[in-house]
Amino acid sequence: MRTRCFLTAATLAAACSSERPGQTAGADSVAAPVAAAPAAAPSAAGELVYVTNEDSRNLNVIDTRTDSVVSTIEVGTRPRGVRVSADGRTVYVALSGSPKCPPTMPDEECEKLVADKSKDGIAVLDVAARKVLRLLPGGSDPETFDLSKDGSKLFVSNEDANTASIVDLASGKILATIPVGKEPEGVRLHPDGRTVWVTGETDHDLTLLDTESGKKVGRIEVGKRPRDLAFSPDGSKAYVTSEVDGTLWVIDVAAGKPIATVKLAEGAKPMGVVLSGDGKRVYVATGRGKTVAMVDTESNKVVGQVEVGARPWGIGLTSDGKKLYTANGPSNDVTVVDPATLRVLRKIPAGVTPWGIAIGPVPKP
Repeated sequence: MRTRCFLTAATLAAACSSERPGQTAGADSVAAPVAAAPAAAPSAAGELVYVTNEDSRNLNVIDTRTDSVVSTIEVGTRPRGVRVSADGRTVYVALSGSPKCPPTMPDEECEKLVADKSKDGIAVLDVAARKVLRLLPGGSDPETFDLSKDGSKLFVSNEDANTASIVDLASGKILATIPVGKEPEGVRLHPDGRTVWVTGETDHDLTLLDTESGKKVGRIEVGKRPRDLAFSPDGSKAYVTSEVDGTLWVIDVAAGKPIATVKLAEGAKPMGVVLSGDGKRVYVATGRGKTVAMVDTESNKVVGQVEVGARPWGIGLTSDGKKLYTANGPSNDVTVVDPATLRVLRKIPAGVTPWGIAIGPVPKP
């Protein structure tokens, strides 16, 4: 997405089918949106949902047991990407000093806006202490990122620079900056920890980087404007959202090529994507389609959908798979869904333009 963003840091607590590489599964089997259920059921004990609010410069913390906001933390200009450490003690938030350029703004007008690169970085937040520990460099205009398997490095997409940065957490230094597809956004570590995959929106591709050397080890063409990706639990397949095409691309990881495209419902503009723990279902936030689509991974067909809000972008599942959360930007709220029934459990007011979702355990004392 052609955007230029703002963020900072403070304290914390508790977004045309393509059939060329493989078969296309239609959306005819999509279930009608399901009515909202009256109340939210308890979910995984001791998990927190972190929601970045792009335009109100803060982070909401939601307790999954009550589905209520337990803390709101100022984090700076346009917070977008967010991740939680495995132990739940640390939350990382991407910050940017580049001005925001909506899709309707002409390129020449966007170029006139002034960026403050001193605000670019990754905020490191201590969950228990509810404070920002430090601001790491994250390259130019960091948008999203992922953590290495051992938690020692960050892999960051630099949207306006068409690069990815590798950041060492211990030293707080950038180890490498690597050219990737234009306007990189989605960043996901492969389950084996050996490669990290980066979506290139304008080049319509995936760039594969070796996590140790930082070298480019592969490139895969996908649909138009890939936003996000997720891997099957065994790492054999990757699922990539293609916003302009309204499709979900299925990638054979070993072969390094697409094997199927799944056509979503009319009007879908797929953004965030997440898989169930057993790998049998893929859940896709459809952006301007206002829904979450559920895809069966055996048939590669859409088997249901539910309306969640205006332009859902970020999406996440609790570790027990009982609750799914979406960040709905224009409606300034988070929707809680029961993945088993595709029923809306609750709507939670958020900040202004909620963007990213990350879920992690409540840190132990």
